[in-house]
Formats: sequence, structure tokens, C-alpha cells
Amino acid sequence: MGMVNRQKSKKGTFLKTVRGGGRSGRDVVKNIKIVGINGRYTHSCLALFYVRNELEKNCADVDVQLLQFTINDNYYETLLQLTASRPASIFFSAAIWNSTLIEKLALDLHQCLPGCRIVIGGPQAQVLRDKLEVDNTTFVIGEIEAVGGEFYLDLKADRLKRCYSGSFSPKQQRWFDFPYRQDDFADHLLNRHIYYESSRGCPFRCSYCLSAVEKGVFHKDIKTVELELLQILQHRPKVVRFIDRTFNDVADRALAIWRFLAENGGKTLFHFEIAPDRFSEEMFTFLEKMNPGRFQFEIGIQSTHPKTLEAVNRKTDPAVVLRNIGRLAEMGNIHLHVDLILGLPFETRDSFADSFRSVFAIGAHYIQMGLLKILPDTPLCHVAREYGYLSSKEPPYAVLENRWLDHAALSELYWFSECVEKFLNNRYFVTFWKHLRTRKVDIYRFFEMLLARCRREGFFSRGATQELMCHHLAGLVRDRDDSALLLELLRYDWLRCNHRFLPDCLLADGIFEQPQQTRSTLYRTMPAELAGVFTRNNRNQFFRKSFFLRVSAEAATILGFDPVQDGICLCFLPVRADGLFGFNKVLQLSVSGAPEKGVDQ
Repeated sequence: MGMVNRQKSKKGTFLKTVRGGGRSGRDVVKNIKIVGINGRYTHSCLALFYVRNELEKNCADVDVQLLQFTINDNYYETLLQLTASRPASIFFSAAIWNSTLIEKLALDLHQCLPGCRIVIGGPQAQVLRDKLEVDNTTFVIGEIEAVGGEFYLDLKADRLKRCYSGSFSPKQQRWFDFPYRQDDFADHLLNRHIYYESSRGCPFRCSYCLSAVEKGVFHKDIKTVELELLQILQHRPKVVRFIDRTFNDVADRALAIWRFLAENGGKTLFHFEIAPDRFSEEMFTFLEKMNPGRFQFEIGIQSTHPKTLEAVNRKTDPAVVLRNIGRLAEMGNIHLHVDLILGLPFETRDSFADSFRSVFAIGAHYIQMGLLKILPDTPLCHVAREYGYLSSKEPPYAVLENRWLDHAALSELYWFSECVEKFLNNRYFVTFWKHLRTRKVDIYRFFEMLLARCRREGFFSRGATQELMCHHLAGLVRDRDDSALLLELLRYDWLRCNHRFLPDCLLADGIFEQPQQTRSTLYRTMPAELAGVFTRNNRNQFFRKSFFLRVSAEAATILGFDPVQDGICLCFLPVRADGLFGFNKVLQLSVSGAPEKGVDQ
């Protein structure tokens, strides 16, 4: 340990370690920590593995340790783990969700380990370079594969400069190696989502995105992709997330990878970011046959307002986009996550409402309406004043107002989006929303009324449980002419989510028959054994664990059962179905108790 002196600077007191001479190149590349700070534990940081591999490729005898934290971890404990064993260098990957935390860590690490070199890369490295005035801090702008040999020579010689840069795009021979090793899956990637990129770059140049400054797309060849995926899939991960900016920009290539995953992917869920206007008929034909829950698509619509799309250089045809997403939704086997952006140029309250109505009508399962971020050094950032933008000066740089939406209007639309997030973006009320969609209810107006009720009763300050949301939906629809039917659909949705009771808000009025009475009647009338449902030995267990509900003929028709004039009886089994949402299986029983029809959704 070196001696410690307290020295006074213009900015205050700090600790400085007095070392006996400089460090050799061998010492500098020993004990390097590479740090990722994720949004949640199940995520992983792909950049860590690329940085590790590049360090080992360019520095002999390098000794690295990979560390992953989350933005919600105890800050002091994170700091202690970073300072433990007094590393020679600490590398960070900075993004908009963690850059404020990294800035704070860098300042404290400078006090705790004044001799430690801090290296910051990632999308926010350039922003932090302009903010952080800390000794022994280096910033890498661009991809680690393109930073060049000078960086590693300087690292080994312990003479790193403040900034290095390199761009993957203009390189003539573009390549990025497979980032993972076998032991990563038993350690750093255990129980986490696996991130994989089969291409780098984006065919679009949307003015609000960092991709707008990039040119071209590089694709790995199919055989390489298949070999790399096999290395991942042998570990049977739960989720593999392709981070290709537009996975299906080349339709034939995307289809070839999908076919490979369908054959070799086991039970893994695969997530893709796709462009909905780049689908071939062959792709639709293939996707129709996919088992439910294998693929998940994230689709950036952003807006359906032509002038808005033109202003942000988003070259798509909204009619084609909506039609194709509607076709995917009708298949019922692929989870569809659709994005709209709140606060884009020329987007008024009315045009945003139209975008929401259009997206809801096509049947997407998840509609995310995120606030526009005025990211530094994007084309939109450079015309922000012209468009009257005010935005937060700190990450994530959320918009506050613009020429078309003042702060009050934007605030109102934000809470509208939060209401949609809570009530729509889950599996709780799938049948309820589907019915409103088929009835062509003005869904924007419906959510406006729901939002007013929620704000009046303090919904957003409470835990958003399914029961609380049921309470608000039931209260909202009670004055409608079709309230009895909508309450029946809410009961059905509730019971399919593995509940074995009905909340008070769904028992208050309009119920066809009390569940206890239905159970008692069926217990007396059903036979001692029922093929495929229960035997004589487990008959009592069947009645204890199942839930029985009478519904009207109108509700039965909407739910896909065979209607009977005086209603039918549904049995909610304590077994999950294989459908997209994993709902409980439901069996239709006749008056005599014989099974007539089951619904697997």
C-alpha cells in the first residue's frame, strides 16, 4: 500500500496515492474490471464480452474480470465491489439509462482509487466526455473493434489519452467476432437473456435515432450465424434477443434464420426488432405454422401521421405497416410489441389519437408509447430549436414540449400512455379488449374516461394489481348498455389468469349465477368419472381445484363456445394451456355435466 497524502486543490480536498515510480506494461493490463450496468437482473451487457475479447486479442497476459450490476442495486455496495482488489483499470459501457450512475461512480472511484484508469465507451461516452473533468479518465467513441491499435499500445504503456474514436461503418473489411465462450453461459449469462447480433447497422436513418449518423448494414453470412447460434442454443437459454436494428431488412436472410431457429431452437423464446413493411408472402406462410410463444416481434411504427413520418425521415407506408401487423396479429402465435413515440414533429393531440386508434384496431398485444428523447448529436437534436423543443438536459433527455404540444398537452398525453401501459400491456384483459375492438368502440375516448377515473381515485399512487384494475374497468362500464356482457368478459379474463375466486367488483351485480351454486349443482349431477377430465379417485380434487361459472349465451358466442339459450357452464381447470398467453384451460360443460368443448388460448 502506498502512503496517502491529503492535498488541496481548487475544487476541494481529495486523496492521492503516492506510488514509487510508474507501472510497467505488464502491471497495467493486470486486474482490469469490465463493468455493465443493466436495467434489470435478467438483462445482460453484450458490450462486456466484445471488450474482453478485444483486450485479450491485443494485450498479452491481460487479466480481466467481468462484472454486471443493475441500476437498482445498492450504490455503495456497487462501489465497494469495484474498488475491491484495487484494479488497474475499470471499463464501463455507458448508455442513456445508466450514464448518470456511471458519472457518479467515476467521480467516487477517482477519490477511492486515484491511480485507477477509468475507460468509458458506449453510446453515451461522447456526452460524458464533455461533462466529466476527472483525471485518469479515457473515452472511447465508437465500436471497440474499430478503435485501432494505438489505444492498446497506449494502454500497455500506461499513457492513455483522453479520447479515442473509431467507426465500424467505413471499414472495408467489417467483421465482429462471436462474443461468448462456453463458460460464460454457466457464469455471466446464467439465468439471463442472451443478446446476439447477426448484423450491425440500420437501413433506416430516422432523425431521432443514433443510427442516423451511421451508413450501411453489415450482415454475417448465414452459415456463421447458424454455427454461433448453435453454441448459444446448446445451453437452452430461456430468451435470446436479436439486437439487429432491423432484423428482416433482407427478407430471404431473415426467413432462413427463422427456419433454422424453428428446427433447432427448442423452447427458447426469440425476440426480433422488425420492419413491418419488409415481409414477403413466404415469410407470412412460414410464420403461420410457428408454435405459439416461440417468436416475439418488436415493431417501431412511431406514428401513422404522414407529415410526422416525413419530418423524421421514416420512409414507410402506414397502410402497408398496419395491414401487415394485422395479418401477424390474426395468426395468434407471435407476441407483437408495437411502439409509438410521443412528441414527434407535427404530431398533434388529434394525430396522436388517430395513431393510437389505428394501432389498437390491428390487435397488437403491447402498445408502448414512449416519450421522444432528444439524443445528443442526432439530426433532430440539431433542429430542436426550430421545432420549439424543450427537453430534459439530463439522460434520458425526454421531451418537455414542442411547437405542436405545449407542456400541459404533453403531460396529459403522457398520463394517457401510462394508463394504456397499465391496463392494456399485460395478459389480464385480452378478451375484454378484443371485444371492444370488434365493436369498434372509440378506444381513445374510452381510455380518456378511464384515465379521468384513475386520476380522480389516485390509481397511479397505488400498486397496479389486476384486482384494482378490474375494479376501475368494472366501475367504468357499469353505466353502459352492454355492461352485463362486459362484466361477464372481465370475469372470464380474471379466471383464466389462474384465480380461483371472483373479486367483489365482479360479484356486485349482473352475475348469471353464484359460482358456489353452480359448483354444488355440478357436483350432484356430474358422473363419477369423466374421460379425460377426472376419475373416480380424483373427482373431489377436481372440484376443489377447478372453478365453475355460468355465462350467458351471448357471452358464450363471443368467447368461442357453443351457445345454449339459457347459458352455459364453464370449468376453469388448474392447468395452463399451450397458447401465447399461458392462460388456464377452459372446458364447456353441458347441463348434465358432460364436456362439450374446450378452449385453449
